[in-house]
Amino acid sequence: MHVTVVALGKIGLPLAVQYARAGHEVTGADVDARVVELVAAGRAPWDEEAHLAERLAEVVAAGRLRATTGTTAAVAASDVVVVVVPLVVDEAARPDFAAMDAATRAVAAGLRPGTLVVYETTLPVGTTRGRLVPLLEAGSGLRTGEDLFVAFSPERVLTGRVFADLRRYPKLVGGVDAASARRATAFYEAVLQFDERADLPRPNGVWDLGSAEAAEVAKLAETTYRDVNIALANQFALYAQSLGIDFAAVAEACNSQPYSHLHRPGVAVGGHCIPVYPQLYLAGDPAADVVRTARAANERMPAAAVAMLDRELEALGTPLAGARVAVLGAAYRGGVKETAFSGVFPLVRELAARGAVPVVHDPLFSDAELAERGLAAHHLGEPVDAAVVQADHRAYAALGAADLPGARVLLDGRGVTAEDGWDGVVRVVLGRGRR
Repeated sequence: MHVTVVALGKIGLPLAVQYARAGHEVTGADVDARVVELVAAGRAPWDEEAHLAERLAEVVAAGRLRATTGTTAAVAASDVVVVVVPLVVDEAARPDFAAMDAATRAVAAGLRPGTLVVYETTLPVGTTRGRLVPLLEAGSGLRTGEDLFVAFSPERVLTGRVFADLRRYPKLVGGVDAASARRATAFYEAVLQFDERADLPRPNGVWDLGSAEAAEVAKLAETTYRDVNIALANQFALYAQSLGIDFAAVAEACNSQPYSHLHRPGVAVGGHCIPVYPQLYLAGDPAADVVRTARAANERMPAAAVAMLDRELEALGTPLAGARVAVLGAAYRGGVKETAFSGVFPLVRELAARGAVPVVHDPLFSDAELAERGLAAHHLGEPVDAAVVQADHRAYAALGAADLPGARVLLDGRGVTAEDGWDGVVRVVLGRGRR
């Protein structure tokens, strides 16, 4: 097959490499000329993805993967088109379909009879059939189910481990009709390999959910579950802390039987997925009060953390107003160089609103990169009055008082710092209290 992958981002590029390594001819299309130039040269635009650099170089050298800014021309030579264009959202997580619509029109202009188009971008329920199919048909003159085939198949991978996740998790597929579902299933069976898993109710592989809408709901449900679960864990953690109880030990005990799956509490929920997809779910099911309440509870966590820090400083006779506070971690998740909806932003806003002077440290970002995001850089070893651990970077497990000279309070919002090495510092761990 000849496959075009539209958008060579942190999911799209590994997918293109995966398809090429499976023996198919792949073209990656992207509007960013710099990304296209790097990929065409066999060089990964970023280095956080395991095995991407060497596998990309391999398939480009073998002539199985090329890159272009010409989406329409690439589609015209393709049997399958996989669209992984990001669905951009604003601070309130309202979707902006401009990029997706533009990409879909570019795809439509190059479609030839018999082409399969699969959307992997997470979408509000009904988007594939109700919004994207009409654009494809209008731009191509083709009819879905006759000479055009369209399906939705959500990406279910995490940045940094895409290739491993592609093997581990079943590939969910939903066509807008039976013929589209059959073609999408056959495509993924030809480009993916799956690990054997005895824990699944049926063999690991491509699972046809029966409709595009079912596949859309599946993606939103599995991610919204995580948001709701984290909100519950945060609620339990704050309550346990108020009682002087170590919630981490409680959760470990609860999860020792198969009916409890309590997640870890945290100072914030960030990233492209967990804080956003519940909002996309609510777009179709606005009466889902459990989802709405959980999302609001997680959004309150940064303010709750700053209030906790304020109380601890006040008990020591140090006002938060005027205090220099280091927020440790700009990334939304440890080990990932990405700040989408990161907790660093609400933490910095809340600290500033209370009169503190927030500064930010992250081992993955340069001072200039932090400045681009509106964050004042901090370097370990510089004096501060307090610190908040926002991201669970592995490096932070080795932190000690010497790294934060002058700090009177450390609030570990991720439970990542070590017990020892904090002489003279009040160390508070979310859900565990003073340790």
